[in-house]
Amino acid sequence: MLRILLLLPLAGALLIAFLPGRNGVLIRRVALGLTAATLGWSLWLASTFDPSLAGVQLFESHVWNPRLGSAFSLGVDGVSLPLVWLATLLAFIAVLASGGIRDKPKGYYILLLLLEAAMLGVFTARDWSLFYVFWELTLLPLFFLIDRWGGAGRQRAALNFVLYTMGGSVFMLIALLMLYDAAPAHSFDMAAIQAGARALPEAVQVTLFLGLFIGFGVKMPIFPLHGWLPLAHVEAPSPVSILLSGILLKMGSYGLIRAADMLPAAAQALQGFLMALAMVSLVYGGVLAWKQRDLKAMIAYSSVSHMGVVLLGLAALNTAGITGAVMQMVAHGLVAGTLFLLIGLLYERTHTRDLADYASLVKVMPRFAFFTVLAFVAAVGMPGTAGFIAELHALVGGFERWGGLMVLLSLTVVISAAYAVRTVGRLFTGPVSARMRGLPDLSRGEFTAAAVLTAGSLGLGFHPAPLLHLIAASVAGLAAPFTGALP
Repeated sequence: MLRILLLLPLAGALLIAFLPGRNGVLIRRVALGLTAATLGWSLWLASTFDPSLAGVQLFESHVWNPRLGSAFSLGVDGVSLPLVWLATLLAFIAVLASGGIRDKPKGYYILLLLLEAAMLGVFTARDWSLFYVFWELTLLPLFFLIDRWGGAGRQRAALNFVLYTMGGSVFMLIALLMLYDAAPAHSFDMAAIQAGARALPEAVQVTLFLGLFIGFGVKMPIFPLHGWLPLAHVEAPSPVSILLSGILLKMGSYGLIRAADMLPAAAQALQGFLMALAMVSLVYGGVLAWKQRDLKAMIAYSSVSHMGVVLLGLAALNTAGITGAVMQMVAHGLVAGTLFLLIGLLYERTHTRDLADYASLVKVMPRFAFFTVLAFVAAVGMPGTAGFIAELHALVGGFERWGGLMVLLSLTVVISAAYAVRTVGRLFTGPVSARMRGLPDLSRGEFTAAAVLTAGSLGLGFHPAPLLHLIAASVAGLAAPFTGALP
């Protein structure tokens, strides 16, 4: 069943390759149909998934190279399945938001579908060699999507993204090869490598964990490995920014969760270091977002702050903290996807992202204003949104471990509220600018896309129990090596 999940977007890319390149409408409809089918298939997987089990489910494995110990192994658990749903949902939204792509639509949609398949491969791979292949495969579509369809500085942004990611991947690859050598069976299977890795001395585990941390931290991104993110977000097409912030960042945090589970002694030894980096990312990202006038740059820096919550929850190494980390991954994907969708639609209409150019859009675009205000409310983590549930769990987990130091997390909420209120006030108050009077409000398709993402964020905020139940067993399994050892 997971093979079909990966094959659906690949089949869509292959089908589009044989369509006439000038028929952009047909190409977009095929892409929409295949991403919708992939989303539907991922949701149907829930009917065969038992949330009471902590282990890997829907597992399938086909040996590639028995001498090397590599296999095409797929499976999901309570941590990866919500990310699979998020990836398929945001891929569908990205295609829905790509109506403004007129230049070379054939290549654009092929690359978008290939990117979706690679992202899904990262979340479903149960073999580290396969994981690494999918991890690297995301680079190619993203490079060309930014380089060919991005803004004025697209070439620099695309090159920055590739160099940062490949530089981090070198450290990750070296660590994986050393873990492969330590596995008794000399296999890349995740379970086999984990068994060998946990038996290593703490000093060796720390070295290997730091190698993985650099690779995953670049993609996450964590301060000071975030340099590629603002430029890539500003120059990428807005639909690509939806995937970049909503899913690509979660690949890094997902990999870090797997690394902590594989090397528990290292995670525990570096717990204070991870917490410190999380706090710096929280404050640093929030302050820089507050200072931005470019709307996309502001959302990009806010992502650094929000991913700091994920790192903080993971660093707590307890059930509440890891639950908060997983919830924040989903919550941020929905919120960032909504904000990049709306700001991208606004940019298509006005060709400016400067906050100072806007005023009183609520009179011109009331539906846009409604969803934008809700998105910023969710970004702050107000009660009734998914972000509140995530930050509450991370706060509880952090307080259990570090006590009063968690006041810094409260400070970042204040910073987030400051730039959210400033942005909403600038966008929707004051006299209507003459150049903004004739702006069209959200179309039916745009309204639907924004409504789906907003409903997801509010739904998880008011009724988080289904998702918490889904991830509970897997999170408990991840926290088990630490909860008995920590004071």
